[in-house]
Amino acid sequence: MAAGKSGNCKMLEPFKPPPSKRSRKERNRGKLPGSTPASEVMDQEIWKEFPEDLFEAVIARLPIATFFRFRSVCRKWNSLLESQSFSHHCAEIPQANPWFYTITHENMNVGAMYDPSTKKWHHPTISFLPAKMIALPVASVGGLVCFLDIGHRNFYVCNPLTQSFKELPARSVKVWSRVAVGMTLNGNSTDEGYKILWVGCDGEYEVYDSVKNSWSRPGSMPSNIKLPLSLNFRSQAISIDSTLYFMQSDPEGIVSYNMVSGVWKQFIIPAPIHLSDHTLAECEGRIMLVGLLTKNAATCVCIWELQKMTLLWKEVDRMPNIWCLEFYGKHVRMSCLGNKGLFMLSLRSRQMNRLVTYNVMSREWMKVPGCVLPRGRKRQWIACGTAFHPCLTATA
Repeated sequence: MAAGKSGNCKMLEPFKPPPSKRSRKERNRGKLPGSTPASEVMDQEIWKEFPEDLFEAVIARLPIATFFRFRSVCRKWNSLLESQSFSHHCAEIPQANPWFYTITHENMNVGAMYDPSTKKWHHPTISFLPAKMIALPVASVGGLVCFLDIGHRNFYVCNPLTQSFKELPARSVKVWSRVAVGMTLNGNSTDEGYKILWVGCDGEYEVYDSVKNSWSRPGSMPSNIKLPLSLNFRSQAISIDSTLYFMQSDPEGIVSYNMVSGVWKQFIIPAPIHLSDHTLAECEGRIMLVGLLTKNAATCVCIWELQKMTLLWKEVDRMPNIWCLEFYGKHVRMSCLGNKGLFMLSLRSRQMNRLVTYNVMSREWMKVPGCVLPRGRKRQWIACGTAFHPCLTATA
């Protein structure tokens, strides 16, 4: 046996059972609160030489939700928002799923933001808005959200994450009855400016240019577009490149406006039958439609995609049947709170109030946890909202 291989000796050793996995409580037993192994202690002599540009690159790649915490660490970290190099690092990171800025029925002058990556609600305070003013989020682009003040009929633009805020100049046209709003960027970011379009049902419209900080009336709507337009502040526009698209109901179809060329177009597109509460949506340049299909007592949420060759809607997905059974026999209403690749849908009736998201790329339906105010217990009912891509460096 002595002449044998060492492996044979190991075979003669008594069997030892594998070590059992200890619980976290057992592993932490005997440790002092806050104590860390010596190998985890950060050597100040090393880390004080950490390159500044690499430091900003790391911060830019942290989850957006951590911004609320790291901003209050020190003045230097808070000043990153004004750093050109930090802005450059943020621009290199691909856009994640959008967040949703919403308004609840119980607190119309207080917003609630939903982060789908962490499935958590945040409750920012936009201190620049006048007190007790109802400002509805009606459009967004590049990390900025456009608000429309119903009471004073003014527009405001804000970055909900950083509180960068601007009140837009008064409009030259005193038109209020039912307007729809859309936003586009002049370039790749808000550094190059942005434009806002409002259009009324009677065809009146104006364009705001942030570079000039003024409203203009580029022209009049072509005579071939039938008026009045069936629009209101819930008629969420979608933007693809520099073109805005609005839903039209009479005749059924889409109206578009190119913010660069100033050209209006109308597309006659018949809507699916038994359709209600429908909204335009967009995903990677594709025009989508989300709405309720109701027949007899059955109701279902469906998703369509516009076929560019035939200008017809093609159904591409619908809510799981087991979810739709909850709607059976109920008068369900739906509103789309976000329409940029990830949709948030508010489904409500007298007996229920549901929030769900739908991811166009993964075709995944997810239930959204209830929105509860801090130190509160009552679940809030979402009134309206819009999707926005969170951006730390976007300035109004």
